[in-house]
Amino acid sequence: MKKEVDQWDAITKETEDLLDLVKTAVAEEEASLGKEIENDFKKLEKKFEKLEFLVLFSGPYDRNNAIISIHAGAGGVEAQDWAEMLLRMYLRFGDAKGFTTKIIDQSRGQEAGIKSVSVEVTGRYAYGNLKSEAGVHRLVRISPFDAEKMRHTSFALVEVIPELEKNQELGVGDKDLKIETMRAGGHGGQGVNTTDSAVRITHLPTGLVVKCQNERSQLQNRQMALKILQAKLAKVMEEKHAKDLAEIRGEVLSAEWGSQIRSYVLQPYKMVKDHRTNFESKEPDAVLNGDLDGFVESYLRYKSK
Repeated sequence: MKKEVDQWDAITKETEDLLDLVKTAVAEEEASLGKEIENDFKKLEKKFEKLEFLVLFSGPYDRNNAIISIHAGAGGVEAQDWAEMLLRMYLRFGDAKGFTTKIIDQSRGQEAGIKSVSVEVTGRYAYGNLKSEAGVHRLVRISPFDAEKMRHTSFALVEVIPELEKNQELGVGDKDLKIETMRAGGHGGQGVNTTDSAVRITHLPTGLVVKCQNERSQLQNRQMALKILQAKLAKVMEEKHAKDLAEIRGEVLSAEWGSQIRSYVLQPYKMVKDHRTNFESKEPDAVLNGDLDGFVESYLRYKSK
């Protein structure tokens, strides 16, 4: 927080100094200072644009940690490989932002890829940076799993929820929860979990189900599962509130959870396009390596309007 405040203080001081220089140049009719003032102004403008980006994080949970879940769509191994590509993309994005990422639940495909995975992303503004990713992601490419080298279209659903802080948690009664334990899955060998440490919690009133198996103990898995359930319930309530407001105002809301938000085309041309903001990148390799800043910023500006 101190770093953020210091940045604003510094740009305020630089702006005041530049304004003083302008006043001096005008008073003394020093036209030669014009070029220097113009260059300094452009530098200040770029600094301001970077700081302005932080102002876009205005949502109630934007500063929070995030939990991101990826689910492979229909299409077997091809869709499961796409889900794993998305996981790698978000892990690399997290690394670039200085976030800490931890896989908390994972179901791997039999041949390749993943059926589903949940990742905890810890860091300031983690949710604000990742909320743009919620929705269906579409991939078009020549499948490496197709002997005939045909073009395939794959889909994966990404869910993003904020991890609630203590003062934001909802009151969830034990009577509303069905808690089950099971053996955690793994790849075998010494690392396989042989105790019933995996936990699945069902919230009976809503039918929401959360599973966690990657922590070391049943207690830790239960605590993590409860944390995710709290966040999912908050998201449901937030969406219901937005829907109720829209009905009052007579607005038509898009079904974001079921709609395709972004296309990644690797064949016959290279393009990644966000269908909400129309932001495009002609470098899908960079995007799949975690370069999501342009998509994040365009989404935040789109939402702020």
